[in-house]
Amino acid sequence: MSLASSPSSVSWADPARASLFDAWMASVAPRHGLQPDTLQIASADASFRRYLRIQGAAGQPSRIIMDAPPEKENCHPFVHVARLMEEAGLHAPRVLEWDETNGFMLLTDLGDATMMSALDPEQPEVAQPHYLRALDVLLPWQLASRPEVLPPYDEALLRRELQLFPEWYVAQHRQHQLTPEQHQVLQSTFDLIVQRNLAAPQVYVHRDFMPRNLMLGDAPGKPLGVLDFQDAVYGPITYDIASLMRDAFISWDEDLVLDVTIRYWERARKAGLMDFEDWHADFGAFYRAVEWMALQRHLKVAGIFARLTLRDGKEKYLADAPRFIHYIRSTARRYRELAPLLKLVDDIEGTQDVTGYAFGRV
Repeated sequence: MSLASSPSSVSWADPARASLFDAWMASVAPRHGLQPDTLQIASADASFRRYLRIQGAAGQPSRIIMDAPPEKENCHPFVHVARLMEEAGLHAPRVLEWDETNGFMLLTDLGDATMMSALDPEQPEVAQPHYLRALDVLLPWQLASRPEVLPPYDEALLRRELQLFPEWYVAQHRQHQLTPEQHQVLQSTFDLIVQRNLAAPQVYVHRDFMPRNLMLGDAPGKPLGVLDFQDAVYGPITYDIASLMRDAFISWDEDLVLDVTIRYWERARKAGLMDFEDWHADFGAFYRAVEWMALQRHLKVAGIFARLTLRDGKEKYLADAPRFIHYIRSTARRYRELAPLLKLVDDIEGTQDVTGYAFGRV
């Protein structure tokens, strides 16, 4: 009988894929002491991948199975980056088995308690130690960086990501037709964003380094686990700290954001990662670069979340769009050269701004 029809198993939309999985599981389960009748959904993400959890027999640990249809998902980057993370000493899932042809993978299980589950927006003082543990992961990852190992986060990729904002958030979600003048505002702003971010030092970039992808684990004192790293690139050192502190799913007051970012900067400076222009001596210069990187990410993610909802039917994502618009407006308000972007966003959103610039200098 197919696992797809057993009471404790997951459902399969494609019976042929269910049969392929059953055959693979029949060969893998005995080698790893797994109990197929315990198979359950662990999680799904914004892609076509999903993750299943399976319990081990007596004395054997539980494992995670990645179900990634090969016609929709390329698992090679996941395997490559998992190896890089292991080499860097990070606690990431290890690949135990991989059916490359059919897109099934057996992984070590980092548990189900994310860093996000331990955070409460009303208790920043409780959150701070968790963010400092995240820095314990981020810095070794960056220090392990080598050029030409991961795909470059180059101009072409930065611009493709930025275009998601007008294509999906503005045109599809807001149903707003940009005027030629507004098109020019966006393109001029994108030119500035790309220029600023490409100037930053390059390191390994997780590209989605945030509490939902960091695992607490069940052993006190053990480093946070890292998930969802398959899109890693070699790019601006500012990206992952921006992702961590300007999160897609939770917001913090500026006090906590600055506190953790300063602590990161101090540790990165001691590690030799801040030897660029005046970053080593001037936190403000570094923080401005983080804000410009975060702006690129927020514009991109607003577009991605609109696409996930409107094209892929994943309605929950657009619920967080106001957070990104707030991030975009807050950053644009701080820089004179971003005033045209602020006006454009206000026009699209139907809001009005009280103008004031905190970091107006270049």
